[in-house]
Amino acid sequence: MTSKTRAKKLINAPEDIITEAIEGMVSAHPHLLRVEGATGRAVVAQDGPRDDKVGIVIGGGSGHEPAFAGYVGRGLADAAAVGNVFASPSPEQILDATRAANGGVGVVYLYGNYTGDVMNFDMAAEEAAGLGIECRSVAVADDIASAPAARAHERRGIAGDFFVFKIAGAAAEAGRDLDGVEAAARAALANTRSMGVALTPCSLPQTGKPNFEIGETEMEIGMGLHGEPGMRRGDMAQADAVVDELMAPIMAELAFKAGDEVAVLVNGLGATGLLEQYILHRRVAAILAEAGIRIHYSWVGEYATSLEMAGASVTLMKLDADLKTLLDMPCRTAALTVGDVTERARASRPDRTVAAVFEKKVETRETHLAKDGPITPTIFRAMVSLAGERIGEEAERLSALDGVIGDGDHGITMDIGWKAVRAALAQSPADETIETSCKRMAKAFLDAVGASSGPLYATAFLRAGTAVKDRLNLDAGAMAAWIGAASDGVQERGRAAPGDKTMVDAWVPAAEAARACAEAGDDVLACLDAACAGAERGMNFTRDIESKRGRSAKLGARSVGHIDPGAASTAVILAAMRDAARDLLA
Repeated sequence: MTSKTRAKKLINAPEDIITEAIEGMVSAHPHLLRVEGATGRAVVAQDGPRDDKVGIVIGGGSGHEPAFAGYVGRGLADAAAVGNVFASPSPEQILDATRAANGGVGVVYLYGNYTGDVMNFDMAAEEAAGLGIECRSVAVADDIASAPAARAHERRGIAGDFFVFKIAGAAAEAGRDLDGVEAAARAALANTRSMGVALTPCSLPQTGKPNFEIGETEMEIGMGLHGEPGMRRGDMAQADAVVDELMAPIMAELAFKAGDEVAVLVNGLGATGLLEQYILHRRVAAILAEAGIRIHYSWVGEYATSLEMAGASVTLMKLDADLKTLLDMPCRTAALTVGDVTERARASRPDRTVAAVFEKKVETRETHLAKDGPITPTIFRAMVSLAGERIGEEAERLSALDGVIGDGDHGITMDIGWKAVRAALAQSPADETIETSCKRMAKAFLDAVGASSGPLYATAFLRAGTAVKDRLNLDAGAMAAWIGAASDGVQERGRAAPGDKTMVDAWVPAAEAARACAEAGDDVLACLDAACAGAERGMNFTRDIESKRGRSAKLGARSVGHIDPGAASTAVILAAMRDAARDLLA
């Protein structure tokens, strides 16, 4: 499939794919699954959650089926939070899963080690703590190709999720306490390593276009589940040679010795059939046998896919007595059944549903606010609405920028979030303050978007609104304060700094330029012009630097020469806000 070819997909409206997929999954497995919560994104085990059992909540983006909801069921996960394609679930979606899984003795979150997932699950854990639910998080980081052993905490999660989920679910089913379940999950992770190979790209349902390019005779060793770069790109090789290259670093890191036992997963990425997967397993088994390592059990098939990407991964989990016992414990889910699971009546549990802490009462009327300044709440909302409109117009370009150094969905994700913002602002009372509109924007964006953009922009809007809470209208100083606080919020939540090749590289110079303009006594339009010029400079600066944060950080020097999509979308947003203000104040 070339970049000009649109992939054929059996879908209806692209915006309905997740809702319809969840509906189809539950209708296919009604004895195993149900949906709980207002978001409609928490898939819950019919025979899983119960009082006095540690809850297991897993989650991540769609497009990796059967991960994640396929591992919900008795003896494994109690609930899964389902995000958009290749995007983390939002905190509210995770909270729906948390409330469903809560048995009163804590919940363990398990998810892949991606920036968006970490931020969204962290925010959900903060909210859950306010509800009296203690949550522990284990970010699965099993992909050897994504960082060296010395920086193992930076590695991404790929098919190793399978083993970590199984071990944690068994530990919870066995009645271990919160500390014990977390310890079991971490032990599984410490003994699990993966590496994969990609042969073709996949295409996002919203665009139908390949999310990266790879030559017809090439393969990428170590590529991630979203098309993130691997260790090297080269000519196609025979199956045995590929397995040898995948297995060598796994074997070295797990430090096997003769007589050890191991669990094996050969995982297809979506378009590689069992015929090829069994050929790969044949070589894996031969390598292990030559080293005197016994295979306790193998799984071969599609367990963590990447839409229709061609390729496969190999995962090994080195077993000790406890991991072996937990691995063998029964479970029953749509994607995995181990042993015989005794039928059990669905337990009745007290209603633990509590309104999320994030759902704070929205105040719409404020008094004693500063009224000087030309940017009224109505004008501010028009500025924000035009920003959302422009993001929609630029979504394809922004996704194309992301396709070069990321997973190709930035424009799509931003468009989803900004459409939600525009819809929320359309419900604003005429006398709503700018601070309250910012709170409304934050919640709308966060509920609509997982990924990293959700928490980043939600935090930016909240901080920006707080910065102008004493004002009804914005003058130049207040507008600069709003931009500066948004910039601070992005840095705070994303823990990124200028020079990391992220949206921070556009927000920081925009904030600095706006502040300098206000301090010089210029008017609000001049401050917005300065902010736009600063964002443009910062965006162009990202072309010449290596990425140090997020998925593109694994590219290293290969990221040079490409503009960061987050910086580009920042420039679009600020330019639209400036244009709207100019038109309305003319």
